Amino acid sequence: MECPHLGSSVCIAPASARFPQGSPSSWCCSVCRSNKSPWVCLTCSSVHCGRYVNGHAKKHYEDAQIPLTNHKKTEKQEKVQHTVCMDCSSYSTYCYRCDDFVVNDTKLGLVQKVREHLQNLENSAFTADRHRKRKLLENSSLNSKLLKVNGSTTALCATGLRNLGNTCFMNAILQSLSNIQQFCCYFKELPAVELRNGKTAGRRTYHTRSQGDNNVSLVEEFRKTLCALWQGSQTAFSPESLFYVVWKIMPNFRNGASTVVTAIFGGILQNEVNCLICGTESRKFDPFLDLSLDIPSQFRNKRTKNQENGPMCTLRDCLRSFTDLEELDETELYMCHKCKKKQKSTKKFWIQKLPKVLCLHLKRFHWTEYLRNKVDTYVEFPLRDLDMKCYLLEPENSGPESCLYDLAAVVVHHGSGVGSGHYTAYATHEGRWFHFNDSTVTLTDEETVVKAKAYILFYVDRQAKYGSDKL
Repeated sequence: MECPHLGSSVCIAPASARFPQGSPSSWCCSVCRSNKSPWVCLTCSSVHCGRYVNGHAKKHYEDAQIPLTNHKKTEKQEKVQHTVCMDCSSYSTYCYRCDDFVVNDTKLGLVQKVREHLQNLENSAFTADRHRKRKLLENSSLNSKLLKVNGSTTALCATGLRNLGNTCFMNAILQSLSNIQQFCCYFKELPAVELRNGKTAGRRTYHTRSQGDNNVSLVEEFRKTLCALWQGSQTAFSPESLFYVVWKIMPNFRNGASTVVTAIFGGILQNEVNCLICGTESRKFDPFLDLSLDIPSQFRNKRTKNQENGPMCTLRDCLRSFTDLEELDETELYMCHKCKKKQKSTKKFWIQKLPKVLCLHLKRFHWTEYLRNKVDTYVEFPLRDLDMKCYLLEPENSGPESCLYDLAAVVVHHGSGVGSGHYTAYATHEGRWFHFNDSTVTLTDEETVVKAKAYILFYVDRQAKYGSDKL
């Protein structure tokens, strides 16, 4: 959105502002000393933690709004407000009075000047850090000495994604896909697009705001993003170009074409409906790219893995609830072609064809009478050997290992509501598990992964994983 408060809030000159030393993405809050999500005030250049940490950036704004009781405010104090701040990791700008991220700038372009200054500081700090790590590697025979688990950026080539303003869900999905080799290798192996008079070799081009008058391909921007995530040339990559291409051309995905996405994530469901009055059976096949699973109501109060009262909800419980025979209620009466009217009926799903990569979405948000709540139940899920054979329409036609899946990535929603919160992802790469939190990437372990309250799970078919089933 466009903010009307920039003129009275953005007052700092980047060259003379008193910024902390080091990388802006690792600056510390001046109150609690946390280096997670630092935000800098564009009025006074003070640094505080953002809204997903302890919220001292917001308190800094609120304290500036308290009326002076002992003496009258000067004209300057009346005009200047500590209202606008910048996320030091994503360089996105946030206004507390608008309560939203903003896209405009002052007449003098001060926001962009601050952004460019922070980017230069970040690049300089990264170059110095990379030089330091290279020296350490030269003096050490074991790279593992540089790896720190849970809370420290690793010396491996993993790269984070900058948050462009509420794009954490997109970042979590991109990081998950980048660690599913069957999918990302297809794009990485594509040749780079050469732009010639606004045309590409056999590909449709699309205009983006971030590229001025240039035309870019969605496939090309996706390819560049995937390649950047594991080349190790920077700590964080900005997916701005990809974001704006998707934003611009999303309606063009409605034609239902056959693509690499459907070849890898596509499966087929058989939807079987039976009329309870005359017994007429109706069958139809529906393609799917993911399965949305309800968390059974009897488990919805179990919030932690170690809660003792009653059985724990498992992923199999959710899959069983999805495929079990269900009697449709009065609002979902089936139009029976034999009875010529809507009748009570039962419904059952079978999986007619499993995909190479199985995407399972747990329905963590549901409507109550007045609002939409989050289901915070912990759902136990396997890291390996998810056997999908019992959910198949014809399991006897499957091989002994054709239905076994191993976990590749997990997307987690942090927070209490659908309209708020934050998304991060866990993904495995070359035998190691990583936690992707926007621009921050940390090495983690299996014990941490299995404790996560999963929102989206990506499982890879074991045969496809080891290359026995290529595209």
